[in-house]
Amino acid sequence: MKHIPVLLKESITALKIKRTGIYVDGTFGAGGHSLEILKNIGKSGKLYAIDQDLSAVKLGKKIYDPRFFIKHGSFSERIKDIYIKHCNNKINGILLDLGVSSIQLNTANRGFSFMKDGLLDMRMNTSTGIPAWLWLKKSNQKKIEFVLKNFGEEKYAKKISFSIIERNKQKTITRTLDLVDIINKSIPRKYQHKHPATRTFQAIRIYINNEIQELKKILKISIKILANKSRLVIICFHSIENRIVKNFFKKYSQYPFFPKGFPITHKKMQKYKNKKIKIIKKIKPNQIEVKKNPRSRSAILRIAEIL
Repeated sequence: MKHIPVLLKESITALKIKRTGIYVDGTFGAGGHSLEILKNIGKSGKLYAIDQDLSAVKLGKKIYDPRFFIKHGSFSERIKDIYIKHCNNKINGILLDLGVSSIQLNTANRGFSFMKDGLLDMRMNTSTGIPAWLWLKKSNQKKIEFVLKNFGEEKYAKKISFSIIERNKQKTITRTLDLVDIINKSIPRKYQHKHPATRTFQAIRIYINNEIQELKKILKISIKILANKSRLVIICFHSIENRIVKNFFKKYSQYPFFPKGFPITHKKMQKYKNKKIKIIKKIKPNQIEVKKNPRSRSAILRIAEIL
């Protein structure tokens, strides 16, 4: 299946690209957004891409363009190096396409897809950490239940986690479709409005890759290294990351609360301000894009401008 970048036109427009600007694609993936950014910057512009997936980095190294550079590792690991070593001025824009790429989903042995039989790995960066199957083998029921409930918002977390433990006692779960079978048997059919494995696979993937903590780090770092009037553009795919981005934008777009009658002037109040960004808007894919690319169905594009 050909990779189709989600909200491509909207995200590039949201960056308000300057021809001489410095930009970062913090989640390179299959490179669709990076290639579009390169079309919009001039000869003196630069684009730095980051991805923790070695296969994505290998793909990125096939782009022969003196304005383009790709680094392997997580955003929080690589962005400071890029900023300190390569950016004389602050960065003009950061784009983050969160979630799993089509390439990862379509490669069965990466373990991300509940539609294909493959090794239950789920690591974005296969050079570090432990695969999902081993984590499930080593974990107790309470830990698995916690992950499914908090990172997947799975209603049947307790029942699924119990079934995982029981199956692992008989035979180690190492394949994606083995886990799908367990989930199918744990969730009542009347509640299976979407694929029953969706929330469990999401939860395990988020935990294995430490995605929540990484996202929180990204947000804090980004507002420090972005130049004034630059843009932070983020595409979210599920309610947990969307809520984190939404609340972060809200926190840093407001002045702190002072009770009515508090003895402070407006001028002094501004010294204590949290306000660092201006929320531009959020965008959802239209029906045409959703029909063309079903993966975009749950996507929300959030845009903030640095003050």
